[in-house]
Amino acid sequence: MDARNRRAFLLGAFGTIAVFAVLLFVVGTRRVVDSLLSADPSLVAVTFALAICWLAAWSLMLRTVLVTLGVTIPVVKAFFVYSGAVFANNVTPFGQAGGEPVAALLISKVSDSRYETGLVGIASVDVLNVVPSISLIFVGVGYYATTAAIGERLETAVSSAVVLISAVVLVIGLIWRYHGTIIDRLPAIVAPRLERLGLERFDSQTLEADLADRLQRFFENIERVAVDRWRLVAVVGLSLAGWLFQTAALMAAFAALGYSVPPYVLLFVIPLANLAGAAPLPGGLGGIEAAFVTLLVPTTGVEASAVTAAVLIFRGAIYWMPVLIGGVSVSAFGVRALR
Repeated sequence: MDARNRRAFLLGAFGTIAVFAVLLFVVGTRRVVDSLLSADPSLVAVTFALAICWLAAWSLMLRTVLVTLGVTIPVVKAFFVYSGAVFANNVTPFGQAGGEPVAALLISKVSDSRYETGLVGIASVDVLNVVPSISLIFVGVGYYATTAAIGERLETAVSSAVVLISAVVLVIGLIWRYHGTIIDRLPAIVAPRLERLGLERFDSQTLEADLADRLQRFFENIERVAVDRWRLVAVVGLSLAGWLFQTAALMAAFAALGYSVPPYVLLFVIPLANLAGAAPLPGGLGGIEAAFVTLLVPTTGVEASAVTAAVLIFRGAIYWMPVLIGGVSVSAFGVRALR
């Protein structure tokens, strides 16, 4: 780990600790610990089992996308590869944006495919996960509005989500609209700079030709995913199933503490809270938990300490378990690749 990466890691770790310290101080550490100690172990186990189902659904998403790109991975291996991708997302700042390059490298090594193919695979999964999440936000908020007044905090969260998602969709649309221009002009801009960064063993023209070729294949792979409608429907269906498994897991976490919460609230809270993963923290750790508590306390009426305890159980299943499984997977695949 070089000095820059070490500094970024330490800043992210410090930020995470600071966010958790503030959250627990505001809510009350003792009350949160008491709530955790009162949790029903069997329902905590159900929470983790449902998280495994979520991980399996989204690993099948990745496998389906890769099949469209001509890359075949066995179902079990796809599960561990996707776990490794989640691990990369969870230990790098800015969530998916930070982990996708690492995940793409893992996919390319395991499947013997090109790097840009792996990048299209994991990026497609992340982008397509947005489609059901938007639907769940509007359905959940719409139903919630028929049962209670929408508070200022929730209104701000939904508005921010709409603006952020709209901006992302606009950027993606512009990139696709002008991808021909990007292929023609970007390599000529980037190649000389790469050469000055220490890639002097390659001349600028060679780098430019290689980058143009990689960009061309990248956009061709995206088009292959987009035009295969039946597989696209299957992928979106698996994405929706994954979101619903997460919803069920959070319901189980609340049930473990003796609380019943409306599922339609969780339908929109989960994707909204996950937007905090864009924060410069490892996988959004700390920021996502704080976002969950901020959204769940006013919408469920459950006391803050119990909400925080339920969120910690849920995040233990959704964040820490994939980190453990994915970390082992990355290590195993890495050793195999070196051999």
